[in-house]
Amino acid sequence: MKKFAIIKSGGKQYKVLEKDHLKIEKIEAKKGSKISFSDILLISDNGKSKIGKPYVGGARVDAKIIDHGKHDKIRILKFKPKKRYKKLMGHRQNFSEIEIEKIKL
Repeated sequence: MKKFAIIKSGGKQYKVLEKDHLKIEKIEAKKGSKISFSDILLISDNGKSKIGKPYVGGARVDAKIIDHGKHDKIRILKFKPKKRYKKLMGHRQNFSEIEIEKIKL
């Protein structure tokens, strides 16, 4: 088993491995800068797990921001039958692509 962690970022939870590439909610930092996540919910290393209450104390995940961008457009349709109401909207979510460098206990 490899070492992995479950982190919390942007209201979502992600399972991460070292050298993993991941698209998360946009983080306001420059491209190429280093960031650190301290909201670690679980760490597993060779079958030994540490579960946080709510976070694992002293644990940290270091990452590097590779790029910023926008996801593909999703379309939202509001429709009410027999009322002549139809509204079509679109949305593109911003993201930051990161590379996980190190998982530390």
